[in-house]
Amino acid sequence: MNQDQQTKCRYFVSYSGIKLPLKLVNEITEAGLNNRNTYYRGYFDAQDRMLLCQKVVYGEVESEHQYHYYESGVLKKAQITEDNEVREIHFNELGEMM
Repeated sequence: MNQDQQTKCRYFVSYSGIKLPLKLVNEITEAGLNNRNTYYRGYFDAQDRMLLCQKVVYGEVESEHQYHYYESGVLKKAQITEDNEVREIHFNELGEMM
């Protein structure tokens, strides 16, 4: 995630679907995190595109997705970190996995 870019952090209970970027669902407030062991933290840009998604379990980041987009807004690259393993998935300008 570009540290210079303005982002907004929002919290969610879960996600739906299997396509990338993940679709976070059931938004909750920061105060609502007090009673949750697991939640998703999403960072969104000014166009409401998710740049970073983190699954937080018992206060620790268990996995994370970083998303990069073409100027058109189509997903360009997803960098997924799970179990200390990083993998990248690239997409063409039509949003098709390469």
